[in-house]
Parts: sequence; structure tokens; C-alpha cells
Amino acid sequence: MTAGRVRSRWTGPALAAAVVLGGVLATLFVVAGLRSAQHDGSQRVMDQRAQMALAAVRAETDRYRTLLATTAAGIAAGDELNWADFDLASAPLASAGLIGAVAVAYVVPVTTAQIPAAQAHWRAAGASDLTLRPEPGRDDHYFPVFTRMLNEQDGAGRTGTDLGGVPQPAAALRAAEQTMRPTVSDTYVLVRDRGLPAGRQQQSFVFAAPVWTRANAPVFRGWVVLGLRGGDFLAGVLDTVSQGQLDGSLVAVNNDGSRAEVARLSVPGDPDLSRVDPVPVADHVWELGLRADSARLPGAGSRLPAIVLTGGLILTGLLGWLVLVLATGRARARARVEQATAELRAAEVESRRQAGLLGAIMTTLGDGVSVVDGDGRLLLENPAARRLMGVGDIGGHPETWQEHYGAYRADGVTPMPLEEMPLIRALHGEQTDGVEVFIRNAGRPDGVLLSVDGRPLDPSAGLRGAVAVSRDITDLRRYEKDLAIFAGVVAHDLKAPLAIVRGHCELAIEDHGDEQELQYSLSRIIRSVDRMDTLIETLLAYSTARDAPLRIGDVALEPLIREVLQERAAALRGSGPEPEWSVEPLPAVRADPAMLRHVLDNLIGNAFKYVRPGAVPRATVTSGVAAPGWARIEVSDAGIGIPDPDKARIFESFHRAQGSAAYAGTGLGLAICQRIVDRHGGEIGVEDNPGGGTRFHFTLPAAAVGEDDTMNHIPAEPVGDEDAEVRAALDRALAERAAILDSRLPGMGALPSAAPSSHDPAAARLHAPVPDHQQQD
Repeated sequence: MTAGRVRSRWTGPALAAAVVLGGVLATLFVVAGLRSAQHDGSQRVMDQRAQMALAAVRAETDRYRTLLATTAAGIAAGDELNWADFDLASAPLASAGLIGAVAVAYVVPVTTAQIPAAQAHWRAAGASDLTLRPEPGRDDHYFPVFTRMLNEQDGAGRTGTDLGGVPQPAAALRAAEQTMRPTVSDTYVLVRDRGLPAGRQQQSFVFAAPVWTRANAPVFRGWVVLGLRGGDFLAGVLDTVSQGQLDGSLVAVNNDGSRAEVARLSVPGDPDLSRVDPVPVADHVWELGLRADSARLPGAGSRLPAIVLTGGLILTGLLGWLVLVLATGRARARARVEQATAELRAAEVESRRQAGLLGAIMTTLGDGVSVVDGDGRLLLENPAARRLMGVGDIGGHPETWQEHYGAYRADGVTPMPLEEMPLIRALHGEQTDGVEVFIRNAGRPDGVLLSVDGRPLDPSAGLRGAVAVSRDITDLRRYEKDLAIFAGVVAHDLKAPLAIVRGHCELAIEDHGDEQELQYSLSRIIRSVDRMDTLIETLLAYSTARDAPLRIGDVALEPLIREVLQERAAALRGSGPEPEWSVEPLPAVRADPAMLRHVLDNLIGNAFKYVRPGAVPRATVTSGVAAPGWARIEVSDAGIGIPDPDKARIFESFHRAQGSAAYAGTGLGLAICQRIVDRHGGEIGVEDNPGGGTRFHFTLPAAAVGEDDTMNHIPAEPVGDEDAEVRAALDRALAERAAILDSRLPGMGALPSAAPSSHDPAAARLHAPVPDHQQQD
């Protein structure tokens, strides 16, 4: 008995010691895992922040280069530059929020012998107080003649300083002239900053964009130069992205291979993470270095390991003490068990209360909520969902949902395929937002348009499933269509006075007089009106391509393409080499004729427009191999081509490829084409033309393919009254514009097609069509 009591006395402490040892080891393992996860998390956060900072710097430098190239292209459009032209062209830069920008200037090359004449010329052009100050010992000089300050703290602009005496900007100017592209200089201290104390001087640089005329034989005029302070630029770009957590440095690699630190941004902390990434800027490559203190990054400096360690040790001690107590006292253990049982009952009561509260919330919600299990069986549908769906009972297997609820795509005609339903997509692990589903059934005879968000069910629910939240957006879409009607009418009302102004200007030009200045001014007005007219028409087409209802029918491609080619060739007659084109036999397609014509006009227009100076515009239209029931159309050219990095973004709104800055355009044409092709269910793409240039291709449903036509989901006429109103309003506005153009002033019809603005296709449409006498096949 004595030995038994001894064993019984030591059993409790031994069990408690074993529990404590196991708990300590488990806690240490968990803490080690948390620290490892925390380290991995800090690396991911650092990668994300570094990518954001890199994207911000790249986007900002690309924006500077693009704005400068656009300004240079705008200046090149005029015949003679004066202060008013420069002020108008550079005005957008003042409101563009260019971080670190000091000033933008128009710089001209002048030899020593030309200095007196150049000074007199530019003073007459608006630089009344210009004094050219050449650097001695040089024959080639680069003088800023017009300057706009972009930073009010820098005071007035400085003109007449010879940049040829400063090696860094001079090299950038020469490189820009030779390459005909924007360049960036090596780092240096701006001339205007060299009088500042050394502590306030910053390493800076300039962007330079050459100004070449648009003639067949381009003439170089000068440069548009933008000065930028490196420290202000880096601090401004990283201030928002880093949120005070990234220590950044910007290093420029100069033309001679030397490396110069442009700027550095320091933040508190002890950095232990670093990233270095290249940043291509014009013709240079910079390096963006980023460092961060992992303890200051979100989610990386958590005290969770320490908390877990402390909590684990405390919990282990408690468990050891509990084992000791349970092992040494039966009554005490029974009391503890009863207490734990009471707590479980309380937790059960609380769970029931929470379940009741959840049910009340689901009943009160105005948005519809539906939940399905892993097999697609509907587990829950709140009253709002049943009210929106118009069906009282719960649907069965997912295969019957479309018929049971009357689910269609947003057009209200095409049945919603099972695989596109938000709940089914969520069951497959996909998160969906704003999927539009049209519901029409006996409970909803007029139909209702729903926006549905789908999410996979959280694993904490204990089963696989999905949840969908739906809301009624019928009134919202009706409001958006009203806005579309308003936009269409306003756009065409704006175009009407432009047509009248152009008519009066052409009439004034026909009145032969000796006032050459009047003739020049009127020509400028006509070109401005043409640009405004083209922009308004492009924006209207951009909106119409998305919102206007489709009118689907069988379209014979070959006659339509020949008509577009003839019109485009006629518009270019007299402005350069005669375009050459060919058309192979093409199949008929099923499409909206007006929208299809816009796609063809844009692609063929690009083929004739984007050619090198003096080259013959060429366009070849062929058919390619496509899937059964579809037709593939290819438009090839022999133009300047599209760089590989731009191919992925060429169909984005307002995106223009490198090398196209010297050509007029809004950046919306290809985006409109993609919208139109997408609405027809087809695909559009671009690739290099094996013979040089570019080849665009797009697919459309083939005509007369029987009842199983893949375009059956697109109605041949607008579906509802609201769609008909949108199309009718747009057609009415177009008819009003045509009536205005037909009611010309006397004498306008006699104007030649090669008027000052005849290079613009929008201007060419104001004249009578010119028959094409060169059908080239």
C-alpha cells in the first residue's frame, strides 16, 4: 500500500510535467512557423510595394515623354510658330501635375552667322525681350526662344541661354534630332539652379522631343525641352506609393557608362530588405533602388509570434496545472467537468441566438442572397432574392435554373448558359462582381435586370458551396441609356455649328483678294474646325460602339470593302503617292452594316496613314482560316509597323504606339474596333506582316449558316422600346447633321478637294465624293 500511494502521489506531477514539456515544444514549433511565415510575408509585401513604386516611376516617366512628344507633334502641325502657338500647345503641360518639372521651352538650332537674323525673327514671333547669348568658341548653338514655367516658385523663364555650352542637354538634343524620338539627358545641375546654395542644388535632367514637319520630306525645326529636378520627382512619385515605408534611390546610367545618383528618399527605420529594378526612360536606363524595414511593413512587423509564445507558455502552464489538479482530486475534476458542461450549454444558447439574429438579418436585407452546396443544391434564399427572382419556390438541379427562373443574358433574349451563372462560377472557385442577369418569368413578366456578385463559400462553413448577392439595376441602366441619348444629341448639335463655320471659311477663301493674312487665318480656322469635328465624331463612335443596339443582317463584304478603299484613296489624292490596294474574294458575314463599315474604315485608314514619308500607302484585304460558322478578315499594310511591347496594349483606349506621335490621331480608333467586334462575338488581333508593316485580323459570324448560327443570340432589331429610342435618337442626330452639310452656302461646291485640310479624312467628307479611277486588284 505504501508503494502504491507513492506511485499515486507521483503520477499527477509526472503527467503534468509531460503536458508542460509537450506544450512548450508545440509552442516553440508554432512560433518558429509563424516567424518563417512572417519573413515570407515581409518579402511578399516588399515585392508588392517595389512593383507599385516601379510601376509609378515608369508610368510617370512615360507620361512625361508622351506629353512632350504630343506637344512637339502639335507644334509641328503649324507652318510658322509664334508665342501664341507655343502658349496654346504647352498649356496642357501646366495643368498636367508634372512632379518635379521646372519649365518647358522651345529650343532652336542657330549657327553663329544666323544669330542676328534669328534674334529678330523670334522677337517678331512674340519673344519681345529675347537676347541670344552664344557660348564663345562654338559655331552651333541651341537657344530657348519660348519658355513656360511649370513651377511658380522658380520665377520667370529664361530665354536666350546657349544650351550648346552645357554638355548633357546638348548631347540629348543632338540624339533627339538624329533618332527623331524623345531623349533624356545625362544628369547635371540645371543652369538656373547653379546659383543656389550647394545644399539646395539637385541632380536634374531634361527630356527633349524633336519637332519635325509632317511633309513627305520632313524638315527639322527644333526641340521641345522639359527640365526636371530628380529629387523633387522621386519624392513626389514615391510619397504616395511608399506611404513612408520605402527608402528609395534613383540612379541614372549616363552615356559614358558612369552611374550618378539622381536622388535619394530616406524614411525612418533600419532597412533590411532591398530591391533594385531597371527603369527604361526614353533612350536611357535608370535604376530604382528600394529598401525597407521589414518591421514597418504592413503585416510583416506583427507581434503575433511573441503573443503566441507568451500565450502558449501560459496555456501550457494552465494545462499542466489542470492535469495536476485532475490527477490529484476526483471531486475537483468532477466540478471542473460540470463547469465546462455549463459553459458549453451557454455557448449553445449563444449559437442559437446568433443563428436567430442571422436569420433576422437575412430577412431584413434588401439585396437578394442565395447559397448553394457543392452539388449546386440551393440551401438558402432570403425573401429579397425570391422577390427579385419573382419565383416563390426554390429551384432544383442547376440544369433547371434557366428555365425555372427565366435567366437570360443582359440583352434579355439569349438564355444564360449554366457555366456563366455567377453561382456556378463561384462553385468553380471564381469570384465574380457585377454579372448582369436578366430575369423574366410569370412573376416578373416585364423582366428585371440584376447585378450579381458570386463568391466561393468560406471553408470555415464546414462545407463546399457558393453564395451570390443580387441587386436590381433596372432603373440604373434606364438612366444610363437616357444619358447615352443626351450624349449623342449634344455631340451632333456641337457638330452642326462647326459645319457652318467651315462653310463660311471656304466661301471667304474663294473670294480672291490680296489679303494674304486673312487667307492664312481662315485656313487655320478650317484646320481647327476639322480637328474638333474629328474628335467629336470619334468620341460619338466610341460611345455608340458600346451602347447602341445592333442591327444584324447579312452583309456582302467585298463591295463594302471596295467602297471604303475608294473613299480613302480619293481623300488622299493630291497629298502624296497614289495608294495601292487589292481585295481577294471574301465571304458574306452576319453583322451590323454601319458598325462593320466603321471597323473597315478605321483599319484601312490606318494602313494608308501610318506610312513612312514618301512611301506608297498599300492595303491588302484577304480572308483567313476560321472556325466553322465564322469568317476571318485580314487587313495588311506596308507601313511603319507596331513594336512588340505595344501589341498587347494597342486596343486600349487612348493608347498610341511608339513611333506614331508624328501622326494625327486620338488613340480611340482601335478601341472602337475591338468594342464592335466583341459585341458581335468575334475576336480581333494584330501581328507583323511578313512583307513588312502590320496585319490586323478579326472574325465575324458567317452569313447563312442555318438555325444554329452562332449569332442567334444577337437580335436582328433592337429588343426593347428603350433600345429603339437610343438608336432612333442617334439616327435622328445623324440625319440632322447630314441636312446641315447639304445646305451649303453658294459656291462651296466648287472648292477643290485638296483644300488646306483635305489631308484629314473628316474634312474630306464635306466635299462631294471623288470617283476612284484606279481600282487596283
